[in-house]
Amino acid sequence: MLLDGETPKVPPEELRRHIEDAGMQVSEVKADFGVVVGGDGRFSRYGRTEDMPLLFVGMRAKGAAGSKAQLARIEYDHLPRALKRIGSGDYTVDEYARLAVLLNGKRIGEVFTDVYLQRGGDSTCIRYRVKVGWPGNAIEEAAIGDGVVISTSAGSTGYYSYPDRIRGDYIDPGGFASIEKDEVGICHITPTYTERAGTDVHPLRYTVPWGSRVSLSLFRKADARIYGTTDKRAGVRVTLGDEVVVRPGRKKTKIISL
Repeated sequence: MLLDGETPKVPPEELRRHIEDAGMQVSEVKADFGVVVGGDGRFSRYGRTEDMPLLFVGMRAKGAAGSKAQLARIEYDHLPRALKRIGSGDYTVDEYARLAVLLNGKRIGEVFTDVYLQRGGDSTCIRYRVKVGWPGNAIEEAAIGDGVVISTSAGSTGYYSYPDRIRGDYIDPGGFASIEKDEVGICHITPTYTERAGTDVHPLRYTVPWGSRVSLSLFRKADARIYGTTDKRAGVRVTLGDEVVVRPGRKKTKIISL
């Protein structure tokens, strides 16, 4: 059972009862699969830390404080039937490659959905560079804005999709983009300026082939953080002279589909 330790979406004893009613046992070690109940934040968190197959169970709610659960494979109301199908072997497992994140050559984690370099509370914006390379190709950009997100296909409905939600003076909460499994998405977060070296292009968002090496760095001192690799709300501090590298990870996240 994988829930938010502070504010679980359902009482743990209720989830345990559903599992036991399906003829299964709850185990804290060597479990055959995990049941993750919550929203996309929980799915992203356990998707980067767990090696066993995971069933994403959504608890969607309206309003700014509610979970959107775009990554959910089933709704919580359908959990009893889903568990019986899993018990009978009527399911498949989809695998998603993770991205590894390194700070000055030291691995600080892997992500299932996305990782982003973003301004901290003491800066109004950050000035940063993005360098992307893959066989026979190279991109170099400079930008001023809130930061930049690097996303897998699993993270495409998150920060990467914010441009799809803008509709003039309003937003469409249901708008989102897609990224293929053999691609990595890069999206500047509310930039005031971007430029791409050697071109007249001012990029906002694009995809590059899976396997690309993405380098992020500041070119002016600022309060900047890496988010997505840790449970710490403050993220991982990045300073002038640091290099953040994002590249294919070693592990895969396994998601149960019914």
